[in-house]
Amino acid sequence: MTTIKGKNKIRYAVVGLGWFAQAAALPAFTSTDNSELVALVSDDPKKREELSKKYGIQHTFSYDEYEDCLTSGNIDAVYIALPNHLHCDYTVRAANQAIHVLCEKPMAVAEKECEAMIKAANDNGVKLMIAYRLHLEPANLQAVEIVRAQKIGEPRLFNSVFSQQVEQGNIRLQEITGGGTIYDIGIYCINAACYLFQDEPTEVFAVAASKGEERFKEVEEMTSVILRFPNERLATFTCSFGAAKVSNYQVVGTKGDIRVEPAYTWHKEIKHYLTINGETQERTFKEHDQLAAEFAYFSDCILQNKDPEPSGIEGMKDVCIIQALYQSIKTGQWVKVQILKPDQRPTSAQTIELPATQKKPDLIHAASPTGS
Repeated sequence: MTTIKGKNKIRYAVVGLGWFAQAAALPAFTSTDNSELVALVSDDPKKREELSKKYGIQHTFSYDEYEDCLTSGNIDAVYIALPNHLHCDYTVRAANQAIHVLCEKPMAVAEKECEAMIKAANDNGVKLMIAYRLHLEPANLQAVEIVRAQKIGEPRLFNSVFSQQVEQGNIRLQEITGGGTIYDIGIYCINAACYLFQDEPTEVFAVAASKGEERFKEVEEMTSVILRFPNERLATFTCSFGAAKVSNYQVVGTKGDIRVEPAYTWHKEIKHYLTINGETQERTFKEHDQLAAEFAYFSDCILQNKDPEPSGIEGMKDVCIIQALYQSIKTGQWVKVQILKPDQRPTSAQTIELPATQKKPDLIHAASPTGS
């Protein structure tokens, strides 16, 4: 492995210590050889104190001290796990200090913010990757290969359901922070349709529904979407914050279909059900550490000076699609989408499997959005 400044490990600060960062990201560093957790950034002093002790971290910072973290000389990259509306600001500030950025999805809440993030990374010669962990996950990448090889014939349609019960008061239910079903979980369905079809939609339509519960006073309870792709292919999905936990997708071709379940999970086995000419084969993919794979991949991109996939363009095109979907909900009309094609698409060549963390970490001032 090549080195940067005499090192063969990329030193990370995790920015934002909410539920997902604590449950998935922090433990993942123990499973990588080229990534090291060296700093934590949070405004919660209890989180900083207890998590730094737990993981042996010497450097902790409040949000007001973020610039101190970036200029400390102790870090090479940041993993941004903040609320969606803060992604742009914290990415641009990191890039301006020549710090590489792995940013959670959605990339931002507006196209202009995505453009600013990409420009800052390019201007400062740093890597920017959006945290689409399924672009490294074997079950999803094998589904890509099955569809691309036309084992199910010509792929004609994609359908998906992604739903869960989100508890009142959770940040995902706040409009100001970029919450809502499409930004938070619908983005998985959008991105899956694109990497399975290996293409981008040309126009979109969406409707939203809510029962009037107090928890959904700021964002929609659920959304159903239609995406029209070139060559007259259709993708449909429904995502909900007010229904039982379901996570699956199905691609139907002219000879068969592939169904993946639970399609979007980060910590469970994933199953394939491949049906060709009426005969079904089942395959199970064992659980592994998807976040560790993500850190290992991004660190390798930095060390080897490779452009990461998924890139900022990948993140921006999904945000453009999401904005068009909300416009469709508002107007009740189909909305054309500007086609942005990323330079690379995920293939099985970038599959990374690292051992799953066996023990669930104790969480500090954080709870799962579903309460489970």
